[in-house]
Amino acid sequence: MANKANFKVDPKLASLLGEGYRSTEHALKELIDNAWDADATKLTVALPDAMTDAPIVVSDNGSGMTEQELLNEYLVVANDRRSRKGDLTATLKRRVKGRKGIGKFAGLMVAGIMEIETTARGRTTRVVVSKENLMNATRDLERFDLPITVSDAAKDAHGTTVTLRELNQRFSFPLPEKLKNLLVVEYGREADFDVKVNGVGLGLDDLQGSSYSHSQAVAHAGSIRLSYKVADSNQAIKQAGIVLRVAGKIVGRPSYWGLEDDPEVPAKLLRKLYGEVEADSLLDGVTADWGDIIENDKAYQAIKPVIQAHIKTALGEVFTKEMNLQRARLQQQLNARLSRLPEYRQRYARLALEKVMKRFYGESEERIETVASVVLDALEKDEYWSILQHIDESPSGDIEALAGALAEFGLVDMAQMANQTRSRLQLLDHLESLIRSPVTLEKSIHQTIEKNLWILGAEYTLIASNKTTARTIQEYTDSKFVGERASRRPDLFLGQRLNGEYLLIEFKRPSKEICRDDQRQAAEYRDDLEPRFGSVEILLLGKARDATTQPHNDSPRMKVFGYEALVSAARTQLGWLLGQLTQA
Repeated sequence: MANKANFKVDPKLASLLGEGYRSTEHALKELIDNAWDADATKLTVALPDAMTDAPIVVSDNGSGMTEQELLNEYLVVANDRRSRKGDLTATLKRRVKGRKGIGKFAGLMVAGIMEIETTARGRTTRVVVSKENLMNATRDLERFDLPITVSDAAKDAHGTTVTLRELNQRFSFPLPEKLKNLLVVEYGREADFDVKVNGVGLGLDDLQGSSYSHSQAVAHAGSIRLSYKVADSNQAIKQAGIVLRVAGKIVGRPSYWGLEDDPEVPAKLLRKLYGEVEADSLLDGVTADWGDIIENDKAYQAIKPVIQAHIKTALGEVFTKEMNLQRARLQQQLNARLSRLPEYRQRYARLALEKVMKRFYGESEERIETVASVVLDALEKDEYWSILQHIDESPSGDIEALAGALAEFGLVDMAQMANQTRSRLQLLDHLESLIRSPVTLEKSIHQTIEKNLWILGAEYTLIASNKTTARTIQEYTDSKFVGERASRRPDLFLGQRLNGEYLLIEFKRPSKEICRDDQRQAAEYRDDLEPRFGSVEILLLGKARDATTQPHNDSPRMKVFGYEALVSAARTQLGWLLGQLTQA
């Protein structure tokens, strides 16, 4: 007869689930999301002053929970609300935010004691969770006892209050301005969800970014007042855009006032826009349900271009500043690659690179570096130059010829990038075949990666070997691995960065898992080489880490990569780029 096995859940799991947030503010937001899912229309957060022992209190007027709901739903770990009740909330039909059923433990990141007091249908249920008791418990989480009390309440009372006591001293106290900045992008436009932090509601000032305001009397339309921000972060703002406020009341939904149709304004930049325009003179143009403005209202038509012009100017300033920062971060890589081109080609190359960087504005730095690397490779192909020469030779007055040449340049630009990206993907296919073959040796992998260091990531693209470093490695291995040790000769590559620092790569067989001895040996190679070259970084490449190695135990200036993980990361970046190019 077969025996049965069961999972046992350690009580420490509850604490661990609460530690998966990047900051205490993000953990508190999880509790606020719970209030949203409970159809709350009002929520308050009380944060204590620093150096006090006052608690954090998050209170809402949502639906609350009965004792049975608390026991059978809330306290069930990883109980996805959507799988039980659907994607929309019961009363207000909001899109549910909770997804994994673990947000309830967010408070345990912030505090040692989390007290939940919830009221529904004439009863108030209170339960207390102690982090210390959980961590010290020896029983299964399912059998862990939580103190719970139930008392009478007013029949129409409802809502939930979470009180967090004994705040975690390892972390800085949650900051009101940081929490409000996090909340304004999510809830700042929600008319039926009033959020207050320390008694103050969410507003434009809570968003981090460049601020703009403009007041003007517009002919045939009266006075307007425009105030908005262009957000700093790449975090998507819910309901981004500029709302219209007439007689103190918002009309319709936020919009970009026609700038979404302007090809000179990147769509990703528009999605960082947040603000409002006050124009009481538009009262007669508002629809009966206040859901929109009549488009051919003369006052509205007079105001629209004024707002467009002001916002476009501000967005241009932000775009230029961010492009300059992006360009500065890439400058060393770009200058080194451009310097290899003939001087007469460099101007065209810079023009093409600038155009492509604008095309991919708003993407992550890693992706921009991928694009830049592919562009620079493509720029070295001869197909570009006949088109660029045509542009250069077009008479300045021949607008039609110049426009045609520029259009052709744009097509060649994208086609070349796409072709270069496909070529790199084909190379990855070849490399993947080598990796998966049990007979592949270090040398084969070495030859492919040395000539295509972009596989390791954009930061390694410009590392190169020279005769001195190649000869040094040859002499080093020849002298150190002779006789019986010859069979253990490592496959090493030594290259130099533009800033003078050196990189030592040791290639293992694709079937070889990297263990602690491999790391120790690689560190010895570095110790032997550093007296001659100075600081040397190590990359150790093999199948993957074995069970004895963990990243946090790696030696300083040493990175361990698995071949398949490298190929997968490179393929993801190139696949994204090819998708962008084929959609263009």
